Amino acid sequence: MQVDLSTYNNGSYKPGNIVKRVLWYCINIAFFKTGAFPFSSIKVFLLKLFGASVGKGVIIKPFVNIKYPWFLTIGDFVWIGEEVWIDNLGKITIGSNVCISQGALLLSGSHDYSKTSFDLIVKQIIIEDGVWVCAKAIICGGVTCHSNSVITAGTVMSSNAIAGGIYRGNPGIHIKMR
Repeated sequence: MQVDLSTYNNGSYKPGNIVKRVLWYCINIAFFKTGAFPFSSIKVFLLKLFGASVGKGVIIKPFVNIKYPWFLTIGDFVWIGEEVWIDNLGKITIGSNVCISQGALLLSGSHDYSKTSFDLIVKQIIIEDGVWVCAKAIICGGVTCHSNSVITAGTVMSSNAIAGGIYRGNPGIHIKMR
């Protein structure tokens, strides 16, 4: 099969009002994707202003990229490290007491490589309470990381993580319990 991107059409994907998306794009660049503005409280306020549900005690480090805050839910006492990319074309839910370390990628969107038109695929991600997503780990769409699981550095999760499980590799495999 040969991909023909001239047939690609994601017209059915409606992430929100164009004005809201443009405003968020500017806010994201000015306050999140920069090292010049390190204050989490203002970032939390802006996320809420744009429709995110955000708990108390959330720390958002510099150089974080968030696609659409209106598809984002964050619990209490969550740490989001430098250069985390929350590519939430679809719903992403992050529980309480979660650490998402530097350079991690939460990737709710992908493409259907089995179709010549390379159709967009959007699936939710759920990260339950107490999970640690280590540096440079990737969580793919459709994945649930159950409570207190650990996704080690550089791991690619394309299937669910059991509660308390520690995962390593590409694809992420269960290596032991926490």
